[in-house]
Amino acid sequence: MIRNTTKGTKLWDSTMGFSATIILWPLILSVPLFLQHTYMNVFRPEWYDSSQMPKPLGLCLGLLSVSVGQVFVLCYQYLRWKGSKCTGKLVSVQPNEYRIYDYCEAAQEHLSQPEGFALIGCYLALTWMLHLMPESYYSFDGGVQWDKVVACLLVQDLLQYGMHRAEHKVSKEFYRASHEPHHRFTNPRLFDAFNGSFADTFFMIVLPLFTTKSIVHCNVWTYMAFGTLYANWLCLIHSETHHPWDWLFQACGLGTAADHHVHHKLFCYNYGHLFSYWDRACGTYRHPQNVRQFRKNEKAPKPLDKP
Repeated sequence: MIRNTTKGTKLWDSTMGFSATIILWPLILSVPLFLQHTYMNVFRPEWYDSSQMPKPLGLCLGLLSVSVGQVFVLCYQYLRWKGSKCTGKLVSVQPNEYRIYDYCEAAQEHLSQPEGFALIGCYLALTWMLHLMPESYYSFDGGVQWDKVVACLLVQDLLQYGMHRAEHKVSKEFYRASHEPHHRFTNPRLFDAFNGSFADTFFMIVLPLFTTKSIVHCNVWTYMAFGTLYANWLCLIHSETHHPWDWLFQACGLGTAADHHVHHKLFCYNYGHLFSYWDRACGTYRHPQNVRQFRKNEKAPKPLDKP
């Protein structure tokens, strides 16, 4: 009976984990997926005709897309914070300690970070409305170009990897003024993703974004899908629990919560966020299984009321 119960529990966890994976990611991308082929039936032609000057529709839809993605990520996180197994088995990334926090307070703090969504939103608005983007970005023709979404993610993460290492290595003064505030979280939670400093966001996110748009030229739907995946993936890799898709991401060299926790715990490994390719190529990758603090000891987990 115990054996059957165990098998039943594993089957439930696997089924719910698989369901959460195939449901959450499309929901995160729901705005570009839904509108890419239906926008002409929803909006007036003059709203998306950018032949004369940039129209705000593309910008507004991009911001909406990220926001809708955030709603689904926050709902997913709420279920896991409540201990629901409807999103798969709940396993702490750092099993020997856990963060204590109020969900509503943490979510409010996350969404109100001025160095996070506000700064990035201002960057997006300025570059769009001042016509600083390549012409292709203003085009609504065609749907999401997935090869270019991947290219944007790869280029952005490579540039972010370089800036991340620079913040750590250039000088102590540069590190303290930029990235050190974010590193007070040695056992991060999902809501800590954009909790840092203006300088950190500018050097590690804004500058790579500005460079990426000059390297990879794509249409508005591709830019929208890239930005939405990027923003929400950065949140998910800060999660305090493993995600049901992490085993697959780990096998493919994609960024996982455990990989990023290694960086927050040890500081000098795993500088990449969305991919581990750059760390593996440069000798800065450390597998979570090889980190002593991530192995379960015989003691009861220690509660933390601070980062």
